[in-house]
Amino acid sequence: MSDIGQHVLLADIGGTNARFALADTAARMPLREDSVIEYAVADFPSLGDAAQRYLADGGSAMAGGEPVRGGVFAVAGRVEGGHARITNHPWVISAPRIREMLGFSALRLVNDFAAQSMAIPALREGDVVAVGGATWSPDTTPVDRTYAVMGPGTGLGVGILVVRDGRCWPLETEGGHVSFPPGTPEEIAILERLSAQFGRVSNERLVCGPGLVNIHRALSEIAGVDPGPMQPADITAGAESGDVRCMRAVDVFCAVFGAIAGDLVLTTGAWDGVFLAGGVVPKMLHALQHSGFRQRFEHKGRFSPNMARVPSMAVLHPHAGLLGCAVIARQSGATTMTTT
Repeated sequence: MSDIGQHVLLADIGGTNARFALADTAARMPLREDSVIEYAVADFPSLGDAAQRYLADGGSAMAGGEPVRGGVFAVAGRVEGGHARITNHPWVISAPRIREMLGFSALRLVNDFAAQSMAIPALREGDVVAVGGATWSPDTTPVDRTYAVMGPGTGLGVGILVVRDGRCWPLETEGGHVSFPPGTPEEIAILERLSAQFGRVSNERLVCGPGLVNIHRALSEIAGVDPGPMQPADITAGAESGDVRCMRAVDVFCAVFGAIAGDLVLTTGAWDGVFLAGGVVPKMLHALQHSGFRQRFEHKGRFSPNMARVPSMAVLHPHAGLLGCAVIARQSGATTMTTT
């Protein structure tokens, strides 16, 4: 990326927050941690406007006077031909339009969980913590690996990282929208309630912030109780204070999360580990470690012994999506950057 300079603008765009930073592509750890600024997506009419605000708020100055002429933006939606629509927000994103707005010579759009996947090789041991007994350590030498990444936030993101011959290949997926497979009579009853509301029920309807609310409401309906309006924070706070139904909602959330994370390993061959990313995971880390997550993760019939050896690691790095964008910026040559 030498033709667009040493510093590259990074963005990690979800349904709620927009995070920006700079990459120093000449550095061993390319993410400039001191350059991260977060905005609410609701405060801007478009991604281009948010990016302009970041540059005006000091992003350009942090580049040391060097003009920023390129970017890598990760977005929570499917990317097709330089265009994307945020799944849980009305922004419609066009790489050519944003590139023109910012005066860039190159701009690359990637799915947000492609960026989360690309962060894995740059994670250090202090950036992750195990959920369950199997553990993971960063590779000190290039080794062929296959990893999966799942992350509940405003929605549920899913990505795959294939490492072959020293190169990393992220696979962009919309795995959060796979149909939900109930594993217990209680989950079948929850599915019935959610199906009456949504029709088809995807994993994202349960495993994300709003999904926790969906689980709580379904459990309340089963009990013949109207819980009234609830937010995810209300349920986690209720669980911590001993509210029985909130505690059960958290338990179901963790168990379902574990079950579908294990299914992802079986489906993709990600035997080297699953990384649990997204904004919900750090907030629910204690619950994940003391719940049925790992039991349901491993409970895969004849493959249970194999699953017991697969690490499930909670990502605690505060800006893993931006870190992955920085890795992409460093590894991407001018020929692979989106310029149209």
